[in-house]
Amino acid sequence: MSALRSIDFKVFGRVQGVFFRKHTKEQADKLKLVGWCKNEPDLTVTGVVQGASSQIDTMMRWLEKTGSPQSRIDSCTFSNDRKVDKTEFSEFTIRRKKK
Repeated sequence: MSALRSIDFKVFGRVQGVFFRKHTKEQADKLKLVGWCKNEPDLTVTGVVQGASSQIDTMMRWLEKTGSPQSRIDSCTFSNDRKVDKTEFSEFTIRRKKK
C-alpha cells in the first residue's frame, strides 16, 4: 500500500454555482479519498483530501485541470502537503453553511 498523504486545496475561477463541490466529491469517492470541500465567501472552493499518495496526485491534477463540466479553473493552490499515519475522516463530505 502506498503512503498516506493529506493536502489542503483552494480553487480559483468559476467554481461556485457550477456543481464543483458535487463533482469534487464524486472524484474523491472514485479515487477512495476522504476529506471535505466547501464554498468560501471569496467565491473559491477550499478543502482537504487524504488518502493514498498516488491517488492524491491524481486528485490534484483533477482539481487543477478538470473540475465540473461548467466550471472554469483559473488556478489551484495546494498547501500543508504531509504524510499521515491514518486519515482524519471516514468519507469525503461537502460542508455547507449553517442556516
